[in-house]
Amino acid sequence: MPIRPARRITDTSPKNFGMFAKAVGMQGDLIHLELGMPAEDTPLHIKDATIAALQAGHVHYSDLQGIPELRAAIADKLRRQNGLDLSADEVIVTNGLTQASFAAFMAFLDAGDECLLLAPYYPQHIGKAELAGARVTITPLDAANGFTINRALIEPHITPATRAIALINPCNPTGRVYTWDELQILADIAQDHDLLVLSDEVYEEITYDGAKHISIAALPGMKERTITMFAFTKAYAMDGWRLGYIAADAALIGPCMKITTNEVTHVNTFVQHGALAALTGDPSVLASMVARDKDRRDLVVARLNQMPGVTCAAVEGTIYAFPNITATGLSAQDCADRLLAETGVVVEAGSFYGAAGEGHLRVCFGCAEINVLQDAMDRMQRFFNAL
Repeated sequence: MPIRPARRITDTSPKNFGMFAKAVGMQGDLIHLELGMPAEDTPLHIKDATIAALQAGHVHYSDLQGIPELRAAIADKLRRQNGLDLSADEVIVTNGLTQASFAAFMAFLDAGDECLLLAPYYPQHIGKAELAGARVTITPLDAANGFTINRALIEPHITPATRAIALINPCNPTGRVYTWDELQILADIAQDHDLLVLSDEVYEEITYDGAKHISIAALPGMKERTITMFAFTKAYAMDGWRLGYIAADAALIGPCMKITTNEVTHVNTFVQHGALAALTGDPSVLASMVARDKDRRDLVVARLNQMPGVTCAAVEGTIYAFPNITATGLSAQDCADRLLAETGVVVEAGSFYGAAGEGHLRVCFGCAEINVLQDAMDRMQRFFNAL
């Protein structure tokens, strides 16, 4: 008789890699714009600090929450940049935002609980909630209204079992950076219904044209009911480093620690010195990388808006454009499949991010250099011209 896996495995949705899975192993001249992998290399001063730490012997067990000097630098950044008055003891360094969110879901969701996920959504959060035994309730936002946060669209999905709201700000895949007023709506809902907010803010540094990222935990009454999660992944081009952190009130940090310490003990010791260098190094390095992302955004958004049947709203933040292709008459998945087959350009179908994303594509402009993006836009232009 075969050994059966735990029910938490059989009851969890399989992790779907979308168009990436379709393109893997395909032959030919493909341009990959489906994955949120930065085109930039990790800045040299971050690598040098990590190498120096390794050579200096920082290779042993260290603080379970993260090395104290890194957590102190994070706490300083949180106060200065995010408006969050949290101490170093209210920070846990994690293996990327993926582990941070897993710890938060596992620490605060029980079997039978429900977690609201605003759509279009980042699909990888669904499996984490399900592994905790909870159910994800999809709350669609309105494309015609720019995917703004709207109480009338969210509140009807709240039930007595609802325990939390998962927020992604700036938003993957839509590129929205939510305003204070929008976040206040969500904060009012959370306080009125006694909900926890799990806030994924991995793209906080990557905003354009004066759009200002705001941490919802900084709003009145929200510090005590928000777990904010960050990472060095996107802004510092450190996706393979797997470094992020949880920031939350002391009462919320303790339960998260029970998950992280049982799961991995603590994050690799010497790479944390690289994260410290990222936070304390020359800020112009980060600004230059974001400026190059803006150049990529400007090219892609302008070119998409020149294509027949395609309209693309201004991207306020992140490294993704979310063009509307409804006027072409193609479904999102059909369009993405045909672009792959006929042009070799790999983009993700908007429907991958829930039904609210139907009629859109997600195009990652942050994962390729300008000349590659120009080639991709030329290929897509010819495709849409020919429809």
